Amino acid sequence: MDKKIKNIGKLSGKVLLFGGVYSNLQALEAMVEMAKNENIAPENCICTGDIIGYCAQPEETIQLFKNWNPRSIAGNVEIQLSENAVDCGCDFIKGSRCDGFSQLWYPYVKSKLTNDSLNFISSLPEYIQFEFANKKCTVVHGSYFNTSEFIFKSTSWEKKFFNFEATTSEVIIAGHCGLPFNDSKDDLLWLNSGVIGMPANDGNSSVWYVILEEKNNSLTFEHKNLTYNHNLTNSLMLDNGLPNEYAKTILTGIWDNTEILPEQETKLQGQPIQF
Repeated sequence: MDKKIKNIGKLSGKVLLFGGVYSNLQALEAMVEMAKNENIAPENCICTGDIIGYCAQPEETIQLFKNWNPRSIAGNVEIQLSENAVDCGCDFIKGSRCDGFSQLWYPYVKSKLTNDSLNFISSLPEYIQFEFANKKCTVVHGSYFNTSEFIFKSTSWEKKFFNFEATTSEVIIAGHCGLPFNDSKDDLLWLNSGVIGMPANDGNSSVWYVILEEKNNSLTFEHKNLTYNHNLTNSLMLDNGLPNEYAKTILTGIWDNTEILPEQETKLQGQPIQF
């Protein structure tokens, strides 16, 4: 997939940011309902990628996503599937637990998707840019330089800064790492909405998203919780032979391992997230 940047112009009103649906149809259904209740139009809803992944209903998730018609960039999973690659491209360490689990869920996803869904994910841009509250915003998956790069709150600002410089942006909206956070410096804002397909390793089955608003001519954001029928998601994963460990995480809100996490984020496992 060639690098593709889609500029969607100037947005106003509430903007919904979310990511990592991970084939979790129940979470996506709850997200759609929340957006309707908040009167957020689909064109103001933006996904940071990985619409499909660990959970049991990839085809159904893609079809609901298409029918809802929000914006989205391609995550590493979409890119790999579009290229018929043999692995998920998540940048897991070879031989790690996450790498082993991916050898179960990724072939499962490939076996379930129709050509219609594959054509849809192949059409997704790698980046989205827009203007909001007089700020230039760029949506990336991991980072602008590497779709699969894990960027956390504890990641150095030197590494983050290059993304703002390369995109001439004041706001970077990212996904991939699975944890919601915000980090600002010198009028620059790195914003990760978290994911809705898996809990955030905080001991809670609810998941995370962000709503942007313009107040007093300034960009404001709020990290918010989403609850959904996680028991059904868990049951469907177990019924379809997907990793028990990920199915357990759906219920407990605790990750099976912290292989991808820096030391600072590892220490926060099981602790409630507060903003």
